[in-house]
Amino acid sequence: MTWTEGLYVPPGHGRVVETPAQRVTFKVTGTHSRMASTFEVEVPPGFDVGAHVHTRSEELFYVLEGELDVLAFEPRIRTPDNWKKWESSSGRRAVRATPGTVIVVPPGCPHAFANPTDTPAKMFFQASPPPDHERYFEELLEILGNGGPPDQEAIEALRTKYDIEQLTPLRHR
Repeated sequence: MTWTEGLYVPPGHGRVVETPAQRVTFKVTGTHSRMASTFEVEVPPGFDVGAHVHTRSEELFYVLEGELDVLAFEPRIRTPDNWKKWESSSGRRAVRATPGTVIVVPPGCPHAFANPTDTPAKMFFQASPPPDHERYFEELLEILGNGGPPDQEAIEALRTKYDIEQLTPLRHR
């Protein structure tokens, strides 16, 4: 893949994928980068992505606005209920991330984020390699757009397809 011009995406631009749980704006896709897909993610109050792990993907999160509780470590015990109570063998626990905080998640590292506040948060998010997360967001929107309660079996199959092992439940108000 060879490009002769860079990509410019002005503020407020990019394709938007919106679910009841979050709003994702695609900024850079696999069409424009071999390195990573890049998104702006709005995280509403009460949203918890749930702890999960990828065997192939590396991710980077940069908090732009608001506050998020975040985790990026292997816990002593992967309990299936609340990742916010997890502790690593070195004593690390989930932390409150404020604007300017960067979280880097290597492949195989359990991670999670949640917005425990009453105001939306916004983060810059990169996933490498592209385009797995792009396709995941698009296909998740299709599942959630069918009306009625979410098809949990379809969501689980989608997660498996895109290298997402869910360790604790996704939750939102």
